[in-house]
Amino acid sequence: MEELGTALVVEDDDDVRQLLQEVLAQAGFDVVAASSGREGAALARDRAPVVVTLDVNLPDIDGFEVLRRIRSTTDAYVVMLTARAEETDTLLALQSGADDYMTKPFRPRELRARLAAMLRRPRVAQPPQSKPAGAAPPPAPQPAVRPPQLLAHNGLDLDPTTRTASLEGEPLDLTRSEFELLRALLKAGGRVLTRADLVRIARGDRFRVDAYVSEADERAVEVHIGNLRRKLGDDPRAPRWLVTVRGVGYRLARSRQQQ
Repeated sequence: MEELGTALVVEDDDDVRQLLQEVLAQAGFDVVAASSGREGAALARDRAPVVVTLDVNLPDIDGFEVLRRIRSTTDAYVVMLTARAEETDTLLALQSGADDYMTKPFRPRELRARLAAMLRRPRVAQPPQSKPAGAAPPPAPQPAVRPPQLLAHNGLDLDPTTRTASLEGEPLDLTRSEFELLRALLKAGGRVLTRADLVRIARGDRFRVDAYVSEADERAVEVHIGNLRRKLGDDPRAPRWLVTVRGVGYRLARSRQQQ
């Protein structure tokens, strides 16, 4: 079986922890586990896992704090698991840096499929770091040549090849899911994508068109769209990029030339 790297399970329930270890081991991961938040954060720092499953309710520190600590040391894909399905939990998890959010009881095959979809899609390239003081000035900019695959709309540029995005020339720091949703909306032009469409896009192409989409999944998409609007500085009352079609989904705003 192909070795996929290390997977970390952070879960205080013995039965659930054992199930997760079995599921991830069968998928091809070298699995390590922790029963508390502090232990999990330490293992994430020391073992550099590829993926992490993280329970929200832990006996010492909650999963959101563990997630913040994990994000300070590793860029692992993180799926948060919880018995609660409140919208505030989903919002906090995704804003804190989780890649996905599943409620218990979960379906092992669905968890494996979501992880497989994440691993097939590399993370978005991060914006370049600032130059140290005294560094040589950058060379004079050359005339811009727009690659044919570049998606552009109202000053927003997205390059699927390099997985980078910029707004008016300034790099955007997007999560994997935010990048995929934005790419889909740009490619769709003005066509409306339903919330279910966007759930499947965020999950990855392993999910069939008829795959079950829960209310929690659709709420997660709404959170991603809200995060995109915040990063773009987009006003939903007068959108420049993302338009909400009430009761259906989202579409791209009209271009400047059409207004």
